[in-house]
Formats: sequence, C-alpha cells, structure tokens
Amino acid sequence: MTDLAARIDRLESRQAILDLLADYMRAQDRLDPALHRAVFHDDATTDYGEAYRGDADGFVAFAQGVLAPHAMNHHMLGQVRIDFEGPDLAFGEAYFQAFHRIEEDGEAKDLFVAGRYIDRYERRAGVWKIAHRSELVDWLRTELAADDLLRLQPGWPLGARAPDDLSCRRDALRRR
Repeated sequence: MTDLAARIDRLESRQAILDLLADYMRAQDRLDPALHRAVFHDDATTDYGEAYRGDADGFVAFAQGVLAPHAMNHHMLGQVRIDFEGPDLAFGEAYFQAFHRIEEDGEAKDLFVAGRYIDRYERRAGVWKIAHRSELVDWLRTELAADDLLRLQPGWPLGARAPDDLSCRRDALRRR
C-alpha cells in the first residue's frame, strides 16, 4: 500500500470507528437494540464492572433493560482518541456524559454519569466493529429533576424513543 493509500485508509478507518461510537450512543437513546448490537463483533466482550461482564448479546439486553424504564436518556460523546496498531486493529478512549431521567422514591430525578469507554476495535472482512469495550465511570451525580424551561415553553419539541423521535422519521424530514 502506498503512503497516500495508507493515510486514506487510516482516515476512512477513523471515521468508521467514530460512526460506531455515534451509533452506540444513538442506540441507547432511541432504545434500538438492533443498532446497539450491530456495533459489536459477534464474539465481542464487554466489561462494565459488577453491573455486567460478558458477551455483546447479553450486554445489549442488559443495557436496553436498564434504560427502558427511564423517561429519557441523552448520551453525548466527548473527545475520542484512536490509536491504530496495524491496519486492522485499533485501541480507543472515548469520553462520554450521559443524562438519565429516572424516578427514585416516587420523585423525578436527573442522573448524570460521566466516564470513558476503553475499547479495542477490529476490522474484519473490511468492517470495523467493537471487539471489546470497558466502561470507566469518572463521576456521577443525582439531583431533583430540573426542567423548568420546558414547562415555561409549552409545545417545545421533545426527543422521544424510536420510532417516534424525529430522527427516526425521514419521511417527515423530507416534507419539511
């Protein structure tokens, strides 16, 4: 492979991995288990500490089950570091912040979690996916639900789970 071809491959690989990370977050927020599972290789492993350690199928079922009772979720990526170790292997550290509207003791609360995903990505048959993911929590906070602005703005468009979220309704976007 020429130097230029190698550089282009690295850029395309980096973008493919960034797309995986975005799909992972979207799958959690929209409660889309098929998309969630699609970011992992079939033999991928995960380590979320005592909460869950195991294969990708079990992890997706676990995560979707944890998130389903929440009124809403919002996962956001921060800086992402991807280190390539050959053409088909990369390691990553992706910062995240996650907001969860939960109910605790009959009261609406906002749970914020921030941390990092420590990943191994592998390209197999030309496709990059997560081969292993660990989650490290750097901080978390729970506070009473705070959405006064939304109550002051009736009719404010709100996000929703799939398939009701506007991002899942391309036909509606085509007509706007």
